[in-house]
Amino acid sequence: MGIGAGVIGFLFFVLGALLQLLLFAIIANAILSWLFAFDVINYRNRFVAQVAEFLDRFTSPILAPLRRVIPPLGGIDLTPIVALLIIQGVQGYLLPPLYQAALGLAGGY
Repeated sequence: MGIGAGVIGFLFFVLGALLQLLLFAIIANAILSWLFAFDVINYRNRFVAQVAEFLDRFTSPILAPLRRVIPPLGGIDLTPIVALLIIQGVQGYLLPPLYQAALGLAGGY
């Protein structure tokens, strides 16, 4: 494996890790929103409020466009589920062929 293939492998590793981090953030944000909705925790706790705000800011760029397209069904927001399916689809079906194509272009495979 040459230098170019190593760099490409590293870039795809970082991209996969970022997608996995986004996946966990979406799950954590959904769980936290349920805990707020059922009044298990509240925003008065400063740490909880900061975590909730961070997760909301981190996941909003992904969830906001989906919320414009997918209406809530009976008060239930399905956009986190759709986002999780899209992220897992990208990880499982788009990244591997793109990785192979990038390796081919770099002459490493």
